[in-house]
Amino acid sequence: MNMKKDITLVLGGASSGKSDVAEKLCFGSDLPRIYIATAQAFDDEMRAKIKQHRIDRGADWTTIEAPFDAAEVLDNCAPDHVVLLDCATLWLTNHLLAEHDISARTDALLIALSSCASPVVIVSNEVGQGIVPENKLAREFRVAQGRLNRRLAEHADCVIGVMAGLPFALKGALPDTLSSGATS
Repeated sequence: MNMKKDITLVLGGASSGKSDVAEKLCFGSDLPRIYIATAQAFDDEMRAKIKQHRIDRGADWTTIEAPFDAAEVLDNCAPDHVVLLDCATLWLTNHLLAEHDISARTDALLIALSSCASPVVIVSNEVGQGIVPENKLAREFRVAQGRLNRRLAEHADCVIGVMAGLPFALKGALPDTLSSGATS
């Protein structure tokens, strides 16, 4: 299956299986794969997690580490690739903690997504089903993540929710690579 040029957003809670679903979409495209990694390894646990993710994905991905510069990477992607941005949540966290202008960075990301020559799959955490956080930074993050997810969903051709590893369509239809055995 070849993917047309489009934007797919994959949303779910932490460890819901959203990255697995997003990777399956990319594998189903039959295009060379680019992985835009937004995580930063500040400790041994995160370094080990990143290493394991690379092993699990396999060697046939081009990985570009872009904790802040996802828009710039998207601007330079060739049309004959599929791009996985994993994940928008860590990208947002990086900018929030660096006290960058979130609105301006989000605008730049959305422009880059809209003009990207490649199909793009974006992974992001759904944070709207939890409790109200007790501290100011966590509340700011929750609001910013909710806004980012809404804007990404608005620009996406397809939005897929994931719960317990099961994908379901929120906008558009589940691609063929996901629809066997899943409900929508």
